[in-house]
Amino acid sequence: MKAMILAAGLGTRLRPLTYTIPKPLLPVGGVPLIVWNLLLLRRHGFRQVVINLHHLGPMIEQALGTGSKFGMRIIYSHEPVILGTGGGIKQVESHFSGEPVLILNGDTLVELDLEALCDFHRTSHAAATLVLREDSDAVSWGLVEVEEKERKILRITGKGRADSVPTMSRMFAGIHILHPRLLRQVPKGVASSIIDPYVKAIERGEPVLGYDLQGYWSDIGTAERYAQAERDVRAGLIRLEARQSAASRVPLC
Repeated sequence: MKAMILAAGLGTRLRPLTYTIPKPLLPVGGVPLIVWNLLLLRRHGFRQVVINLHHLGPMIEQALGTGSKFGMRIIYSHEPVILGTGGGIKQVESHFSGEPVLILNGDTLVELDLEALCDFHRTSHAAATLVLREDSDAVSWGLVEVEEKERKILRITGKGRADSVPTMSRMFAGIHILHPRLLRQVPKGVASSIIDPYVKAIERGEPVLGYDLQGYWSDIGTAERYAQAERDVRAGLIRLEARQSAASRVPLC
């Protein structure tokens, strides 16, 4: 399985910090946020990752280099114009070789067993698997309605299937696995959201599944949440050391 980190955003909600530093390079516990995600991927056996870039992209590429210092190979996708989540993934479709791809939002700090997630996706034969969280403010984040028994996502922000069955309310955590066939109708070189092909797949009856996240999660999207993440690291709620001791993992890709 391949992996991609979405890192092209402007980081507008974190200005003025992000005027001179791209959000993926903001330090959390003294380590750039994107490095936390690279080490998470490395810990679970990923050796190749695509990173899309736009705002201050050369700074990110200079900081990470080829990826060799992380035991990985990094492929960069430069976007002169931001293509959004859908267009950004579509732009590098050829790198996935027709295989499922794991996508991480570059501004998400998370503790998650990626191997268990990948196993769930494979054994479920899903077209896509979205990592979800139970959150009292799920509507503000974008409500995801999930069938209770089979974990099928029925609606995302009200769009999808009208099935009248018991559902659970969740929010999308910005981590997902998709099969590249879902990108067929996504226009190349045009800004779009990856949610659109997910909704279309749900409407066609394809299995788009939800996977509940039980571990730590933070969206580093505002100054308040950035400060909270720093406090969480100091409190030991998420630990970098656990990501640095997995040199013997068997590669997944």
